[in-house]
Amino acid sequence: MSPRRNRQRGGAHPAERTGGERYGLERTEEWRGEDWVVRQVGGGGAAKHYRCPGCDQEIPPGVPHVVAWPQHGDVDDRRHWHKACWNARDRRSARLQRSRNAPRY
Repeated sequence: MSPRRNRQRGGAHPAERTGGERYGLERTEEWRGEDWVVRQVGGGGAAKHYRCPGCDQEIPPGVPHVVAWPQHGDVDDRRHWHKACWNARDRRSARLQRSRNAPRY
């Protein structure tokens, strides 16, 4: 009896086979006439609390998300988004209503 194989035989890298995004690699996307640099952050790389500008909800530590900033922007221009919020950014309203007791970070 031969040992069990845990890997598929084939040519492509697993991320290329499934078409999924790889964490840590940057890509450029156009949004509102401006080029944005977008990076996927895995759960292990998310160590702080962030506020998603798409839904105004908190992204807790350990949750995979997207970091986006203008291509010619500064470090302070980076924003951390939920992946679903980033994908739906064109369908979201720009006027978010916060309650009086909502934190402003």
